[in-house]
Amino acid sequence: MPRRALLSVSDKTGLPEFARGLVELGFEIYSTGGTQKTLEQEGVRVRGVSELTGFPEILDGRVKTLHPGVHAGLLARRDRPEHLAALAEHGLQLIDLLAVNLYPFVATATREGAGFEEVIEQIDIGGPAMIRAAAKNHASVVVVVHPESYREVLDRLREGEVSPALRRELAAVAYGHTAAYDSHVSGWLDSGVGFPSEITFTGKIVEQLRYGENPHQDAAFYRLANVAGGLGTARQLQGKELSYNNLQDAAAALALAAEFDEPVAAIIKHTNPCGLAVGVDLAEAYQKAYECDTVSAYGGVVALNRRLDGPTAEQAAAIFLEVVVAPGFAPEALEVMAKKPNVRLLEAAPARAFWQDLEVRSVPGGLLVQSPDRGRLDRESCRVATERAPTEAEWAALDLAWRTVKHVKSNAIVLARDGAAVGVGAGQMSRVEAVEIAVKRAADRAAGSVLASDAFFPFADGVQAGLQAGVTAIIQPGGSVRDAESIAAADAVGAAMVMTGVRHFRH
Repeated sequence: MPRRALLSVSDKTGLPEFARGLVELGFEIYSTGGTQKTLEQEGVRVRGVSELTGFPEILDGRVKTLHPGVHAGLLARRDRPEHLAALAEHGLQLIDLLAVNLYPFVATATREGAGFEEVIEQIDIGGPAMIRAAAKNHASVVVVVHPESYREVLDRLREGEVSPALRRELAAVAYGHTAAYDSHVSGWLDSGVGFPSEITFTGKIVEQLRYGENPHQDAAFYRLANVAGGLGTARQLQGKELSYNNLQDAAAALALAAEFDEPVAAIIKHTNPCGLAVGVDLAEAYQKAYECDTVSAYGGVVALNRRLDGPTAEQAAAIFLEVVVAPGFAPEALEVMAKKPNVRLLEAAPARAFWQDLEVRSVPGGLLVQSPDRGRLDRESCRVATERAPTEAEWAALDLAWRTVKHVKSNAIVLARDGAAVGVGAGQMSRVEAVEIAVKRAADRAAGSVLASDAFFPFADGVQAGLQAGVTAIIQPGGSVRDAESIAAADAVGAAMVMTGVRHFRH
């Protein structure tokens, strides 16, 4: 009795070779639409799926495999005589192998200018149904959804048979494929309507990492299909294998650099900024960012929002860095960085989500989901609480500090001046201690700087610590029952204080 394979794929990679291999093994090949045409052009003996169903494709191809001639052949159990008898009674055939991958929904939905009707037509119906049927009956049917699996399946068939273990593995991959596909469709349809009642997030594995945050933890990196740019589509041009911590820090650096339109350099250590500056060019921005904390910058991760040029590369190569992330690398910069072969160079653009633009964290037994913090300084909605308003130079420094502080772990304090952060206090349980750390980092640069706090000051002590160091203007959300004490402290030395009414906790 001949074995039968049904092939219906959008991704034609490796298809002719796979089909020829099956024919050599004695399989009859059945196919649909574009897959059948491709195989015929390649000289592969192929039959239309209508020979299995006895029914033509209708509704512009929307209905072609949704038929007992396909699904009975996939679902019939070989160990059930009554199943085989039912097939014989109705003139239906067994299908022993199914190779299906689905309509390019994500590629269409993420293409600029794609219309609603065009995207709707890329929602596959028959494909997922066939995959699920074959995967359910994987003891009898080999199901393949990725071209990367073709070679292994052919090799096992040539050896005699596909093992039960591999069949089960392929079935698991198949269900993952359809689940991810449905998630993408659901996310696209739900886009912009808030939090859905049920939610799934799917990714395709990029690589298994050597370990997680520590060597005794396993880890892997997955790419999200609904996001353009970011680390999921980054290209590593040089350097050692990326680690879990490298990726965490690179994500933090990339997000901070994306806050600015002018040339900017962000230096991250343990997901916290230890340097941030803008400049007339990238080299100036990098030098100012490095000077924020030259000690912590060692072993840090750098993100830039311009192509890395030669002069900036010369500065970056002067110290040990783990990763440099930029939207591009000039040839002369690559030549410079090649002298530091262990430094990982990542070509990446800021991430842009096409749907379900959400931040997700796992907690035991659940997921925490929120919209990203895209708050910016809006002078019109701020309240100047002190007798003196900030000068234009102070407003510019407050804007930079406010954009930076939301990327610092709470309790967070940033001192800034002259287009650069000069002191950062991160992750402290006490806000006054965060101020003291920022002041210590800034040293004599604290005099004449401005201060940003991610949340209100519960007491005036934090404000006073900044003012004693020479801070001339402060920006904070306000809202403490003791705000009046903080305002009075600023007025006493002629400093300005701005209340935004917006908090930037980052836990």
